[in-house]
Amino acid sequence: MCSKAVSECGVVILGGTAGVGLETAAQFAEQGARCVLLGRSLERGAAACGVVRARVPGADVDFVQVDAMDSADAVRAAQSARARLGAIDVLVCATGPSHPPTLLRDIPIEDVKLRLEYILFPPLNMMYAVLPAMRQQKSGAIINVASIAAKVATPGETAIGAAMAALVMFSQAAALEEKREGIRINLLTPSLIARTPGAALFTTDPYSVKMWEKVAAKADLGVPEPEDLAWMVLYLAGPAARRITGQAISISGGISVA
Repeated sequence: MCSKAVSECGVVILGGTAGVGLETAAQFAEQGARCVLLGRSLERGAAACGVVRARVPGADVDFVQVDAMDSADAVRAAQSARARLGAIDVLVCATGPSHPPTLLRDIPIEDVKLRLEYILFPPLNMMYAVLPAMRQQKSGAIINVASIAAKVATPGETAIGAAMAALVMFSQAAALEEKREGIRINLLTPSLIARTPGAALFTTDPYSVKMWEKVAAKADLGVPEPEDLAWMVLYLAGPAARRITGQAISISGGISVA
């Protein structure tokens, strides 16, 4: 876990320029944590830092550009973030699919490998990049945002579900390996999340629009929003969750109990 109070932690957020990642950064900043956001676009990174500073005047937030699909670049970005923060106490990986739900028959076979890799490898590479230093400091908390598609088979999410299931199993097995080093690894497995880039994917074609409407109708507690997930991330990163590792927690508004 982060052996310090959240206000003293150095936090790295992959996918921190929008959606759940950006809201998580703002909430950490509100608690006084130092944050480094990771992403591909310098322009989006600067804008995200501006959003956090507007919400939390004086926030200690910075951006490091990275292509986390590239393992060497992930290591470089982790080293750069560590130099800025002093130590990486918390890693949050909040990336997601770049394609809307699509029936298997409509996915070109040459696209399947890339769709799986795009979801799976950025968080895996960043975990590999930060774990050596966390082992040395004998503490750390990692929270990966996956999907309930890892637990519940859903039409249109063959590729998404396969990649997310791999992320969940990788993270849970790593949690067992790293617990003796004082490192905790947990996951969030949401269904729909409003007001995110992922939600925008559901507006791109008739099938995904229909899927959103059908699934959202089951969310009797309301479709979750980025704030709902960010609150749980902060909890899992902090000392109150010091006994929790290897868990995949679904925040779905009642869509599913898996």
